[in-house]
Amino acid sequence: MSERDGPAGPGEDPRVRLAAERTLLAWIRTGLAMMGFGFVVARFGLFLRELAGVGGMPATPHTGWSLAMGTTLVLVGVAATLLAAVQHIRFLVRLSRGEPYLAPRWSIGVVVAVVLSVLGAGMAIYLIVLSG
Repeated sequence: MSERDGPAGPGEDPRVRLAAERTLLAWIRTGLAMMGFGFVVARFGLFLRELAGVGGMPATPHTGWSLAMGTTLVLVGVAATLLAAVQHIRFLVRLSRGEPYLAPRWSIGVVVAVVLSVLGAGMAIYLIVLSG
């Protein structure tokens, strides 16, 4: 039995599994951040209404955009976390079988970047319309 033989498999470099774990953990952090930010965005409209009430100013009309965008951010965070977990499991199965690494057909990072860009543009438009 060689020095590199172990629970990861004969001849497998354990750094590969550890790198996969770090990638999964990074996606989990990303998903949690999106979920937390989504919660803040969803409650932002409520915060503005409460702030207006305390200041004696008339409440702004409720459009529901902050709730919709915040909920979307939470769901994108959940989806990113679940997709990262599925991709991680598939990678570990291939690694255990000794199969070569195949890059996925699509990138979770690109999908998340596009969705967040669309949501960010929507929030910017919402803020411009709200202030105008």
